[in-house]
Order: sequence, then C-alpha cells, then structure tokens
Amino acid sequence: MKNKLILSLVIILILTIYSCIKPKGIWEDNIKLSTKSVEFRASSDSVLISTIGTTWNISAVSVNNIWFYDFQNINFQADSYIIKQDSFVVERQNKNTLFIKVDASPLNVKRIITVGLQAGDYGDGVTITQNAK
Repeated sequence: MKNKLILSLVIILILTIYSCIKPKGIWEDNIKLSTKSVEFRASSDSVLISTIGTTWNISAVSVNNIWFYDFQNINFQADSYIIKQDSFVVERQNKNTLFIKVDASPLNVKRIITVGLQAGDYGDGVTITQNAK
C-alpha cells in the first residue's frame, strides 16, 4: 500500500514538473490541413485544400524564399478573402477551404511556394513544389 502511494506521488510530481516546463503558447494542431505538400505542373496549376479548424488565417506566402506578409486592405477576420501577387492567388474561400493558384513557371528550376497559416499560437502551412518549365 505504501509503495502504491509513493508511486502515485512520484507520478503526480513528474506530471506537475512537466506542465511547468512545457513551453507556453504552443498549441496542438487546430487547423488540420487535408494536405501539407502538393506538386504542381510547370504550367498554371491550382489546388483546393480543406481544413477541419475554422479559426485560421493566411499569415504569409513565399515564392523561392521571397516572403509576402504585409497584405494591405485584407480583412483577416472575414470568412473569405483573396491575396493576389504577380505569380499566385491564395484565397480563403470559406472557413474550411483554402484555394491556391500559381501561374506557369518561367524558371528552368523548380519553384517552391509556401503558404503559412496561423490559428492562435499554432502555425502550419502548405508547401507547393512547381516543376521547372
């Protein structure tokens, strides 16, 4: 009986210590993307990605490590909005659907497009690899 009590106290102590040292602000996956990577043809291509979570927003987009994140005149509180740049369109169509369209690749190497998503303290994203022309 005494051993069970000591074991229980040790487990409670370990759990208490773990909860104190677990990093703050790191949430579990609350977006739940249907896919996190997609391969596109060299020609213009697009994809629809679904989510289970509904509170996410588009936080940034990169094309070959050139980042776009200061989106003007976008209401990120809305259920839908569109971000357009020279070579891509990223659209939150509704609370559970992300649409990404990329123009034909002008490059002789693969193009990497990353769409970052944020939901509270959780960040995730979709990486698109577009084949060379």
